[in-house]
Amino acid sequence: MKKRCVFAVAAACLGSAVTLAADSLEVASGLVSRHLDTRGGHLLGQSYKTADGTEFMRKGSPEFAFRVDGKMYAGWSVWKDVAVTRNEAKDGSRTVTVTGVSSDGRIGIALTYTTYPGLALVRKTLAVSNKGETEFFVTDVDVETFRMATLGCTNSRVMRRFARYREEGGVYIGDWNDPLIVVHDYAKRCGIAVGNEGVSTMKRTTAFQDGNYIVSGTPHGGGQYPFSKRLKPGESWTAMPVFTAPYAKCPDPSRVVEGAVSDYVRKHMGVRVEQIPRKPMFVYNTWVPFTTHIDAKLIRELADAAAECGIEEFVIDDGWQINISDGKYGRGDWAVDEKKFPGGLKPTFDYIKSKGMRPGLWLSLAWADPASAPMKEHPEWFVKDKAGNLANLHTTNGKSRTACMATPWREYIRDRILGLVKDHGLAYVKLDLAIATSAYVYDDVRTGCYAKDHSGHTGHDDSYDAIFSGCMKLFDELHEAAPDLFIDCTFETAGKTFLMDYGIAKHAEGNWLSNIASTDDGRLYVRNLAWERTPALPATSLVIGNLYMNSPRHLLSFKSLAGTLPIMLGDPRKLTPAERAEYREWSGWLKELEARHSFMSFRQDLPGFGEPQEGAWDGFARINTETKSGGLAGIFRRNAAERSRRVAIRGLNPDAKYAVLKGAQGERVAELTGKELEEDGFEVFLPERYDGELFEIRKL
Repeated sequence: MKKRCVFAVAAACLGSAVTLAADSLEVASGLVSRHLDTRGGHLLGQSYKTADGTEFMRKGSPEFAFRVDGKMYAGWSVWKDVAVTRNEAKDGSRTVTVTGVSSDGRIGIALTYTTYPGLALVRKTLAVSNKGETEFFVTDVDVETFRMATLGCTNSRVMRRFARYREEGGVYIGDWNDPLIVVHDYAKRCGIAVGNEGVSTMKRTTAFQDGNYIVSGTPHGGGQYPFSKRLKPGESWTAMPVFTAPYAKCPDPSRVVEGAVSDYVRKHMGVRVEQIPRKPMFVYNTWVPFTTHIDAKLIRELADAAAECGIEEFVIDDGWQINISDGKYGRGDWAVDEKKFPGGLKPTFDYIKSKGMRPGLWLSLAWADPASAPMKEHPEWFVKDKAGNLANLHTTNGKSRTACMATPWREYIRDRILGLVKDHGLAYVKLDLAIATSAYVYDDVRTGCYAKDHSGHTGHDDSYDAIFSGCMKLFDELHEAAPDLFIDCTFETAGKTFLMDYGIAKHAEGNWLSNIASTDDGRLYVRNLAWERTPALPATSLVIGNLYMNSPRHLLSFKSLAGTLPIMLGDPRKLTPAERAEYREWSGWLKELEARHSFMSFRQDLPGFGEPQEGAWDGFARINTETKSGGLAGIFRRNAAERSRRVAIRGLNPDAKYAVLKGAQGERVAELTGKELEEDGFEVFLPERYDGELFEIRKL
């Protein structure tokens, strides 16, 4: 019998327990326990163990740290009025909250630890409140900071950038691309995953920087995008959560990502794509090749062809609005260009809905022209640069300017979006372009907002958090009014190329991740971007453009996209009736699989298959590891010498029998038990050097 990692052991003891002695606090589940020492008014970490007794924390760890107006406060500071409260939720999770007040009476804190049934994982939050009579600024926030035991830098590596890429050599200082890292000791076969739920550039995780420490929280002062939060008397603020998942007796750090981390993200984090009742299964977007050159006639023709292909969501991208100022309107007004769309958008969206598709629309969140009413009437709503001038954060040229999401602009654009959603029954909105940092401008000075009179921030340093927090609040308000709305927050709005993270996923269902060329290399790029970010992030939240429906080998493009959210562009009018029917067959097949397996909530690696690259095989699995009914597997040959590969599938019932069915036609290629599929797998034969195939794994 194969040995299994400790973090994946059977849940024989799943109840959480909390004990409070005179000088200690323990938070525990059946799989992990964490111990705090409260002697002397301190709040120090004493122990963090997995079920087998492996210790991950050295005694006397500071637990948390932050600065108030430059003065450091941490677990080793003196705290008075320490108290503990407990709570149990309907999902079985249990929280322990430790509160205290600084010895100078100025600051209140609340540390909250949450454990979950069956998961060797602890989620932690830190709240800071102003107990004094004057405002102050909170900076350099470390929600999690402890000195590691067992894990030493000599034999440890840091799995960085979504826990995908190995970093050797000790000290690691992460950035916005590190919502998740794993510190893994290959000699001791154990490690710990560290997840930071901050938004965009508002996160920082380090390992070994100050010795043997793990630290995760906000960016510190002196960095590219410093964090600062103003608190007035009586106000409180809660930092982004940080979660940690220790594991032992396991040589493969990716297993904790596929196991405890992905289970937590899917079931407990609150990501939006898991809250909507109906996930998009096949989306069309007009952006390329048409860009802004669209009109009602073209959209109707595209809608006819798209409907024949089985498209479910039809998204009109940039170009529907008055894009260049006509002297009366401009971008920012979001007035329909009635030269292109006589009578407005309603007749066009009604036509799209008549074809059985749900409509979607593109808007910019913070882009406005000088001719627009908001800029003329409310210039105080707009971002200012270092010299005090209105600024464009998205590009280095053009007359358009960027609005600040920490001003009443947020309410203005929210109401404009909601008006369009309600008037036209929109199911999907793509919200685009830079709001605080740009994917295309690399001058750190040309980021954030320098205005000192905006209601949401006092200056440049505290503008980043204010802008991104304002954007996430906007998304939440859109969902309050339209709960089923799919919000696509693009990487341009996120502020960095290809950027997606937990902070965004908790407020927006998807993220338009890229604008890649629709070529054979583009198909590889799609699979590469998806592999890099999953299973750490929800696969269905990754909206990867721009593969064409009418490109050569377009069905291979569709198969490549089945590992994330299938979205295609191009000109479906150029497809033959047979090609349209083929799309309809394949998209219908994916819908049937989703109905049987709910596979869109899952994605795993295939054992023995690495990062997609030239000269190799790559692939993915999307197996429902809860019901164990089966799911989807995608296998691709990218100019590899081998014409066949054996494919193993994990996460199934070892004793149950499964059929392996090839593609939409359902050709049965194997019948194996779950154990046989994991240990021996099935053979895939692809005679062409550039090819791919999708398989259903179905429980019999």
